[in-house]
Amino acid sequence: MPTQLIQLTPSHPDQSGIARAAAIIQRGGLVAFPTETVYGLGANGLDPIAVNGIFKAKQRPHSDPLILHVAHWSDIARYADLAGVEALVEQLAHAFMPGALTLVLPKRTCVPDSVTANGPSVALRVPAHPVAQALIAAAGVPIAAPSANLFSRPSPTTAAMVLEDLDGRIDAVIDGGATTIGVESTIISLCGAPTLLRPGGVALEAIEALIGEVLLPAEAVLPEEQTQPAPGMLLKHYSPRARLLLLESAQQLDEVAMRQHGGKLGLLLPSESLQRLQHIEAERIDLGSDAASAAARLFKGMRELDQRGCTHILTHYLPLEGLGRAINDRLFRAAEGKVL
Repeated sequence: MPTQLIQLTPSHPDQSGIARAAAIIQRGGLVAFPTETVYGLGANGLDPIAVNGIFKAKQRPHSDPLILHVAHWSDIARYADLAGVEALVEQLAHAFMPGALTLVLPKRTCVPDSVTANGPSVALRVPAHPVAQALIAAAGVPIAAPSANLFSRPSPTTAAMVLEDLDGRIDAVIDGGATTIGVESTIISLCGAPTLLRPGGVALEAIEALIGEVLLPAEAVLPEEQTQPAPGMLLKHYSPRARLLLLESAQQLDEVAMRQHGGKLGLLLPSESLQRLQHIEAERIDLGSDAASAAARLFKGMRELDQRGCTHILTHYLPLEGLGRAINDRLFRAAEGKVL
């Protein structure tokens, strides 16, 4: 069956459309919906059968956990044990929730093992998008949701990108327009000392300014079959069909762009770097002049270059400040850890 499309105004979503989507969630179905980061693929987070449907639709390994989306930060205590970190959770929540921050905490027994990949902790977030907020409230349950794409593909930032991967595989998608941030949430583990598991829409600098030093994750990448501590940590992720050629810096651009790559070249670069390569014959996606613009255009740009038939996509790391850390993480995984 084709996937049902529910079109809503993002700022003031029609309640009848929300009710239709919520009814699908309540009966165990799958609904893709917009958040401020990317589109998520949602199911009733307390229904193991519905949650397993997410893994089937996405072709996602069961070792990769999901995020539980809740309506308010006070709901976190229903699904996670806050012993010893309640004050820290409240501090982070007041600063960044609702928003693009996910916290990993010891889980309560009401959370199905399928949500947490059989691990002892659960990831929780309060999305800020009005459609996501309305859907969670109307469904009356926490919504488990990863990004709404086939596993390892670039995350969707529009409903059309969802349908490109999942049309006929899920019950419905809510079209609430393009997402604003364009990369997934930042994930911080509070199971021990605060640790960054995934950089994302909230800058690490902002978190450290509030709570002090946050540890960085170990360099080792766990094998796919082993339970991951958080979503988005597998080596191959966010990948276009074209081979991504990732450079350490813009200084390497001229040398690498002039090589014969044996196919059609795409450029996925900031404005300044594109101007340096005006003499190169290639398809071009302009990521803009700052990290916020680059984040908003990153995944759409990858998919567009695929659609134009590119076999290779040339890009480079950005400075680490702000969203740059999150963008570089996505590029590293899209390139399967290969940096030229």
